[in-house]
Amino acid sequence: MPKRVLTGTIVSDKTDKTVVVRVERKVKHPLYGKIIRRSKKYHAHDEGNEFREGETVRIEETAPISKLKTWRVIERVAARTTPERASAEG
Repeated sequence: MPKRVLTGTIVSDKTDKTVVVRVERKVKHPLYGKIIRRSKKYHAHDEGNEFREGETVRIEETAPISKLKTWRVIERVAARTTPERASAEG
């Protein structure tokens, strides 16, 4: 059986070797038909502490690493999205 792979945004990198990744999905409301966003947070293993908050990453399911961690980060999809300052040299 293949491992599940999800893409999400890191919302916390405060703990050692662990990042919290928020994965969003869009579902249709059963009665009203409106498309709504649902999100879930996953604790993922980051061995080298190389991923930072705000980055988009891809995670895959693994055997349990700890009580909360059953996922690990496999790659960075997009770097942190921060607004650039227009007058940075001023």
